[in-house]
Amino acid sequence: MRFLFALSLCLVTLFAHGQSKYWIYLDGKNPDGRPAISEKTRQNRLHLGLSPFDETDLPVKEEYIRALKGKSIRVLRHSRWLNAVSSVLTPAQADALRRLDFVTDVVPVDAGFYIAAMPSEDRAMAAPVMEQVQSGAFTKAGLSGNGVTIGVIDAGFYGADSSASLAHIFSNNRILGIRDYVKPDIPAELLYSMAESYSDMHGTEVMAAISGVDRSEQVKYGMAINASFYLARTDYSLREWRGEEDNWIAAMEWMDSLGVRLINTSLGYAKGFTDPRDNYTPSQMDGKTSAISRAAQMAAEQKGMLLVISAGNEGDDKSWRLLSTPADAKGVLTVGATNQRFWNKIGYSSIGPEFLPYLKPNVSCFSLYGTSLSAPVITGFAACLMEADPHLNSRELISVIEKSAHLYPYGNNFVGYGVPQASRALDMVRNVASPDLNRSVTASGRSVQIPVRTTEALLAVYRKKNTKDVISQQVVKVENGMISLRRQTGEKYTTIDLKDRAIEVVWQ
Repeated sequence: MRFLFALSLCLVTLFAHGQSKYWIYLDGKNPDGRPAISEKTRQNRLHLGLSPFDETDLPVKEEYIRALKGKSIRVLRHSRWLNAVSSVLTPAQADALRRLDFVTDVVPVDAGFYIAAMPSEDRAMAAPVMEQVQSGAFTKAGLSGNGVTIGVIDAGFYGADSSASLAHIFSNNRILGIRDYVKPDIPAELLYSMAESYSDMHGTEVMAAISGVDRSEQVKYGMAINASFYLARTDYSLREWRGEEDNWIAAMEWMDSLGVRLINTSLGYAKGFTDPRDNYTPSQMDGKTSAISRAAQMAAEQKGMLLVISAGNEGDDKSWRLLSTPADAKGVLTVGATNQRFWNKIGYSSIGPEFLPYLKPNVSCFSLYGTSLSAPVITGFAACLMEADPHLNSRELISVIEKSAHLYPYGNNFVGYGVPQASRALDMVRNVASPDLNRSVTASGRSVQIPVRTTEALLAVYRKKNTKDVISQQVVKVENGMISLRRQTGEKYTTIDLKDRAIEVVWQ
């Protein structure tokens, strides 16, 4: 309690002097510098047909760091990808730095950070998603993430080492490294015993959804039960007033340097912080405004990494509704959440902005307690595909996962292409042809009846103004093998979700 009180006093003092966190962007690197990556990272990139290294792998120039320190600037984080450092500055310091010849820009770090949080979890509720995504197909094929290393960037890992569902991970020494970017002076292993709020066990729950199993109850919570992990804590739950995207970027660069190709993060920047001026606006969820999204896209497109990111839990918030950053980044795999019965968007799941030229979220799956738990399910799904074919690059993996989803190619900004199906994904990886059950039909006038082959009494439909943007989702009755649709104002497409296939109605 004394430490937290002292910390609170420090934070009050910080604000009293008008200090904020900034990115300081720098001009150029030393072309003769040594890339700050491991040999495993180099080999991974060559294996994926990428350049083994480029300028973004070179460290920030030490002479710039020394020059900043000479001006009493305390550097917090280095980002070789962005060629930038972060620091806490006064507005006067920021203005002075902008006048330096080696500084290209000084930009405030937005404090709109929030965890895609979930209530206390009854873990038995996580199990139904395994059937929805057909995890049994991976089990039958002997796929469990063996040989795959996963990075988890989250808010804390309290109790992970004593969790029954993760006992197999710890007993087999499959935690390869752990770092605390919030309190780097404290031994990282203490993360397992530190609990200052519920968020400090958030990463533990995420790990369970990736690789958890309860052997006594014979319940499987995740698909990648034989994967290995690097863990990073980047968010301090008692500092929701401050953006910590520099911690996140530092963790990404650390994992990249170690050759980690698959990352799960259930964190996102949005709104809701002490100073409303620091919040993002919905229009900034464009995949390019935030530093964290630019870094995420760089990781995907230049470093060959597959980032699986939760869409966010703002779907019921009428003042926002949209996904959070970095889920808006083009190259990442953004995951929303469905309900269990109809497979349509569950209320809280955030939607993709209509102004994006690409589809977000990419896919979705069942989660009762937030997209924080749907994203790790798909991370485990991706790990099994990486085990099945290690040659797949991140773009190919995303394509396989999207095309395996039950609505593909009739996606929308509520659930993406829907729920990935393991059997379809394995067929694609093995180059086995599978029947394409999804089809489109045309309709004219104001209403139409569509025959459907299903045993379901109710079906989800998506009313769309174009090929991706939803006007509304509804549940309609099946009567005598038919559903009746009456066209809404502005409706140009309607997707009928039959779970095992989809019908796209194109209105003339």
